Amino acid sequence: MDVAHKDHLLAAGRAALGVATLVLCVLAEVVVFAFRRGVVWYAVPVCAVLLLWRRLGGRAAAPADVGMVDFACLRPPRRLRIPTPGLLEHLRLIGCFDDGSVEFMSRVIEACGMGEETYFPPSLHYIPPSATHADAVQEARMLFFPTLDELFAKTGVPPSAVGALVVNCSGFCPAPSLAALVAAHYRMRADVRAFNLSGMGCAAGVVGVDVARGVLRAHAATVTYAVVVSAEIVTVGWYSGRDRCKLLLNCFFRTGCAAAMLTSGAAGDPVVGSVPAKYRLVALARTNRTADDRSYASAVREEDGEGVTGFSIGRGLGGVARDLLRAHLLALGPSILPWHEKLRYAAALLLFRRRQRSKKHPDDGDAVNADVPRPKFLTAASHFCLPSSGKPMIRRLAEGLGLGEREAEAALSTFHRFGNQSAASLWYQLAYHEAKGRVRRGDRVWQLGMGSGPKANSAVWERVGGDRAAAAAANEGPWADCIHRFPVREP
Repeated sequence: MDVAHKDHLLAAGRAALGVATLVLCVLAEVVVFAFRRGVVWYAVPVCAVLLLWRRLGGRAAAPADVGMVDFACLRPPRRLRIPTPGLLEHLRLIGCFDDGSVEFMSRVIEACGMGEETYFPPSLHYIPPSATHADAVQEARMLFFPTLDELFAKTGVPPSAVGALVVNCSGFCPAPSLAALVAAHYRMRADVRAFNLSGMGCAAGVVGVDVARGVLRAHAATVTYAVVVSAEIVTVGWYSGRDRCKLLLNCFFRTGCAAAMLTSGAAGDPVVGSVPAKYRLVALARTNRTADDRSYASAVREEDGEGVTGFSIGRGLGGVARDLLRAHLLALGPSILPWHEKLRYAAALLLFRRRQRSKKHPDDGDAVNADVPRPKFLTAASHFCLPSSGKPMIRRLAEGLGLGEREAEAALSTFHRFGNQSAASLWYQLAYHEAKGRVRRGDRVWQLGMGSGPKANSAVWERVGGDRAAAAAANEGPWADCIHRFPVREP
């Protein structure tokens, strides 16, 4: 039997047993009252129910909450900056692209909303680029260690206290692994549970949080802190061919890294050990459509006709993403929408279906889809971190979720300032919200990642602490020198 199905049956059985116990308690009280027994007899059914509830509650206790102590995002050195004119000149000089390919990439970069301050790793600043294994390992060191140094300094948690380490990097999977590289550098303890995730795309950050959550819950007695590191090694992701479906990767992806410190504790307790948690994980959901062949092949790493390896983005990716997001929202919505919004949406949907049945000549499909009521996801979260896939896609996604320009501001600004940093982009967006001073105690932040597979993953966080450090957030992190210039106003 499937584990999830078995758990569902067990939960349903416990619920039925609880209802049956309550009914028996009420009947027992009625019998005691009918026969006019002493006052002491009234306490017998109540005590029985309390004992049974305690016994079942011990077995079916809710898992401990998972909190985030803090997170850190890397601001690469300014010497690695690659403005668009310099990039286009670089592309012409390295000799592997024809004029048509350079012109194509120029149009894509201009249309996608990327700014002039994104970063490339040192290896791609050479002419020709040096995309060797050693260069990729050096890029990993350049990304991981400054980011983690900042994280350990901000949280006050030493590397020796970390019991679980999750590193996600989609395109580079060396041996020893990147997780081993980090554990060796910081001399982490011998029993640290290290995980290395690859090939998971831009949604890998939430996958890493899910893995860390599982370790914290399964080993609560021995693991107090878990670190999740998200980065993309652009050195090995560079495509030097002429297939336009693969050239898009060169246009969007830039270097960056983020790391988060997670911890576990009692439900509702924002303090674990001696370190207070800044956020509490409210909900986490993962959806994939890997069983569908068309969806699976919509974004894949493969060789072109000349034998050059690159990441292909299929023409049908937009439709695949739409279907994936619809399925994901159906799975996530019930757990994050407030009850009044669920009632409003259910009533609106019933009225809509009633009107459709009463029409003798139903409208065309486009008109029907436009009129279908949608949940108001603004009631589920106050701040949003969306996939950084370029200005047109970000705005289309925000419109589909019923979000406005302000809700899409963090994603648009992050892409403009840093480009697409794969799974790390969601953390740069959270840093943007904090740098703007918008995240208050009690606010919820929704991180939505979509990646190859394809998969859509969401993590919803609630701010539970860290108010004293809120004012200092604007003076730290990747936005410290430029937050006053955002959002960028279009002419």
